[in-house]
Amino acid sequence: MPKKKLEGIIVSNKMEKTVVVKVETLKVHPKYRKRYKVSKNYKAHSEKDLQEGDKVIIQETKPMSKDKRWKVL
Repeated sequence: MPKKKLEGIIVSNKMEKTVVVKVETLKVHPKYRKRYKVSKNYKAHSEKDLQEGDKVIIQETKPMSKDKRWKVL
């Protein structure tokens, strides 16, 4: 089964080997057919030294901790 990949922006890099990535998606309202943005934060494993504001791609992986289920590619 292929792993999911998402693109987002790093909003926090204050933890060791973990970054918080904000992923925005467009949804369509069922009744009014208007598009709107929905954002969600994911904690991702990263060995690299990344800065806030960097665009990254994260990939689904096995659970590494209570919250971490993604890694930065």
